[in-house]
Amino acid sequence: MKVSVIGAGNVGASCAQIIANHQIASKVVIVDIVPGFAQGKAMDLMQCAATSGFDTIISGTTNDYAPTKDSDVVVITSGIPRKPGMTREELIGTNASIVKSVIENALEYSPNAIFIVVTNPLDTMALAALKISGLDKRKVIGMGGALDSSRFTYFLAQAMDKPMKDIHAMVIGGHGDTTMIPLIRFATYKGIPVSEFLTKEQQDQVVQQTMVGGATLTKLLGTSAWYAPGASVAYMVDSILNDRKKLVPCSVFLQGEYDQNDLYIGVPCILGKNGLEEIVELKLNQEEKQKFEQSAQMVSQTNKELGNFLS
Repeated sequence: MKVSVIGAGNVGASCAQIIANHQIASKVVIVDIVPGFAQGKAMDLMQCAATSGFDTIISGTTNDYAPTKDSDVVVITSGIPRKPGMTREELIGTNASIVKSVIENALEYSPNAIFIVVTNPLDTMALAALKISGLDKRKVIGMGGALDSSRFTYFLAQAMDKPMKDIHAMVIGGHGDTTMIPLIRFATYKGIPVSEFLTKEQQDQVVQQTMVGGATLTKLLGTSAWYAPGASVAYMVDSILNDRKKLVPCSVFLQGEYDQNDLYIGVPCILGKNGLEEIVELKLNQEEKQKFEQSAQMVSQTNKELGNFLS
C-alpha cells in the first residue's frame, strides 16, 4: 500500500514518520516544491528505520508527481501555515491555488486515490478539492474533526486527571475557532458521562480550551502545530488502508445529512477501504442543532470566497 504526502513541512513530515513507525503503508512518497527539501526529509526519516524497526520505504521528490503513481491515499498538507493573529479564512486565496495544482497533478498518476485534505481553511479547501477533482465525495475527506477531537480528549484528561486512552470525546462542526462544536454531552470516561466527574464550570472551560486549542498552539509556537495534526492524518490513513471501519469525526460533503446540503463540515464518519463508508447522524438536542446550524452558516460564508476561484 502506498501513501503520497504532498508538502514536506512539519505536518507532512510528522504524518510520514508516524505512518512509517506504525508500518501503516509499505511506501510513502513525500513531494515538495523546494528543491531537495522532500528528499532530505525522506532520507532523515529513513535513517530512523534501523533504530525504530520499520520497513516502510520513504522517498522524496521535488515537484515531480511521477513517483506518486498508483497511490492509494494522497494527503494534501501543502499550503502556507497560519501565523499568530491570522485566521484560517485569510489563507483561502493562496491555498486554493496550491490545492488546485496538487489535485490536478496527483490525479494524473493516481486516479483512484482517496484524498485527505489538511490545508486550511480546511472545510473550504476540502470543498475546493471535491469541485476541482470531480471525484465521488467518499474519496475527498477533510482531517479537521479528528484533530479537534484529539485536543478535546486531551483537555478533558487534564481536567479529570484521567488517562486519555480511557476518554472518548468528539468535536463536530467547522474546523475553526468559532465554528467547532465540542460535544461535551457525548463525552465519556470508561463509558461514564464526564458530567459525573466535572462541574458545569469545568466542562465549559474544557469546551473553551478546545475551541481555541489551535490558536493557543500557534501563539506558543509561532506557527501551526504539527505533531497532533500529523498523528490525526496517520490515524485516518490507517483506518482507510486497513479497512478498520473506525469512527472518526472528519469533514465530509453533506447532502441532506444533519439538514445541510452542498458543504463540507465535521461530523462522525466511518472510514474504510472506500474512504467515507458512512456518515453517522447523532441525535442532537436543540442547543446542539442550533450551534451546528450556525457553524454551517459560517462555513458557507467562507465558501463564498471560493466563488471566483472555481468559476
